[in-house]
Amino acid sequence: MPHLSGNELALLAILTGAVLALLASRVRADLVALSVLAAMALARIVPLPQILAGFSNPAVVTIAALFVITGALERTGVVERLARSLERLSGGNERRMALVFFAASALLSLGMNNIAVVAVLLPAAVGAARGAGVRESRVLMPLAFGTLLGGMATLLTTANLIVNGSLIAQGQRPLSLLDFLPLGALLTLAGGLYLLTLGMRLLPNRRSLAGSALARADLMATYQLAERLWEVRLLPTSPLVGRPLADSGIGTRLGVTVLAIVRDREARLTPEPAERLEGGDILLVLGREERVRQLELDGAVIGREGDPRGLSARGLPVRLTEALVAPRSGALGRTLKELSFRSKFGLTALALWREGRSFRTDVGDFPLRPGDALLMVGTEEQARLLAGDADFIVLQAPPRRDESRRRTRWLAALLTVALLALSAFGVLAASEAMLAGAAAMVLLGCLGMDDVYRAVEWKTLLIIAGLVPLGTALVATGLARDLGAVLSGGLAGSGPLPLVAALFLATTALTQIVGGQVAALVAAPIAISTAAALGVDPRAVALVVAIACSTAFLTPVAHPVNVLVMGPGGYTPRDFLRVGLGLTLVCLVVVLLALPLLWKL
Repeated sequence: MPHLSGNELALLAILTGAVLALLASRVRADLVALSVLAAMALARIVPLPQILAGFSNPAVVTIAALFVITGALERTGVVERLARSLERLSGGNERRMALVFFAASALLSLGMNNIAVVAVLLPAAVGAARGAGVRESRVLMPLAFGTLLGGMATLLTTANLIVNGSLIAQGQRPLSLLDFLPLGALLTLAGGLYLLTLGMRLLPNRRSLAGSALARADLMATYQLAERLWEVRLLPTSPLVGRPLADSGIGTRLGVTVLAIVRDREARLTPEPAERLEGGDILLVLGREERVRQLELDGAVIGREGDPRGLSARGLPVRLTEALVAPRSGALGRTLKELSFRSKFGLTALALWREGRSFRTDVGDFPLRPGDALLMVGTEEQARLLAGDADFIVLQAPPRRDESRRRTRWLAALLTVALLALSAFGVLAASEAMLAGAAAMVLLGCLGMDDVYRAVEWKTLLIIAGLVPLGTALVATGLARDLGAVLSGGLAGSGPLPLVAALFLATTALTQIVGGQVAALVAAPIAISTAAALGVDPRAVALVVAIACSTAFLTPVAHPVNVLVMGPGGYTPRDFLRVGLGLTLVCLVVVLLALPLLWKL
């Protein structure tokens, strides 16, 4: 090990602390990024302008613009229309269905954010599977892995942009969009072939986590709500008569949820808190029997509704809506009460599905976690309103009826294709093309400025902007060179392919536990320095590291798209390891076979 300077030792301590903090998951990733900036500034490892340069880094600008373009494609209905077409095209065969959604996700990820691709296609895939009687576990993992494989074939993936920035920082010629396409396309084809053959045999054939609610036709029975639905008839002499619902104490005192009030044969779904109760009202309530029975002391007659589907016979316009908490949602860590969920959307949360269990009591008091599923009751318009909120992903959401989107749908699609072409053929740099495209989307009315602020994932940008200077410091202090010298010393005389294999496996392992973005920031500077020391093409090695950062197949936490499909697909961490291990080996073999041909190693 070369002798390390004081700055190198300080930077190594900061890097180690950041990685351990991310592994422990005790501190938010964006706070870790800010802490890294502060620590480097206090230690005076590099000048302050370099520490703050992450906020103006081309990768950060490109990713922000890509969020805007992706938002425009969603808002104008381009991707939603495609998703509906795929749902019809997928047919009733599970292999065909897996192929359709795998191919669609891989293609869309060439120009869209991976998480957005899965968020848009997930409801369509769930709807297609349910309609055909196919279990979601047979479809959703190919969908998620398709986005990751497709992301290997484009520069416009976060990790790829970060790796490209490391090349520039070390004075190397950057990679272009077309540099990723040949190897990425081979990986996507080989990965798809594996998933649709051996992978289909390894995929679980279960409804969901321990029989998840998300995969069953009878949602009320699955969430075990039937035994908690009650009819309560208020007698004219009840002391609750004349009181607003909010003052009745039904919710605050008993913890019982009033889903509807039936009055004069008219059903009032999710009644307002100010709604005054009247004698003869029939309340449809959700709660434990011992709590509901206490209403008898308030002059009410309790009558059990034995069949939840009998509600339709009464003309009650009940619509059940399922929604997932989106990755990086602003709702994470907050309860439905803190979000004022019911007053904002008009929907009443009946149950929460988490880690194979259905929670039906005090649902509004649970701090939300990634992958949580909520079962709600409300009208179609209320479900559509929730579907328009980026914090939640509604499964089988009713289609939006915004006719004005038709005028901008084709415009947004054609503009996106033009941007990708300009970047691919080197007419414009990726950052320039994406930034110009984002501005054009706003100027042409594809989305408004308020939509721009909602479309950008600021937390992601803060993480990248905060950690990019870490990679810069690795180069500036010489730590990347010294670590590269250690690695190159161990591989001296063994040729380029052992180096490629070692870097691929090391980066892939790091990706499984800290994610591709952080893995790229740590691994890329060291890998490029090692390649330069051994006389191997640094651009080829950088490409391998970028691909390894997308090889996030072994753990659910390796990438947010894995978390997103985990609940609806009913997957366990073991499922990702079982299917993903073979896919990882396929990627390694393709890299080792194709790289010498494509890059003359």
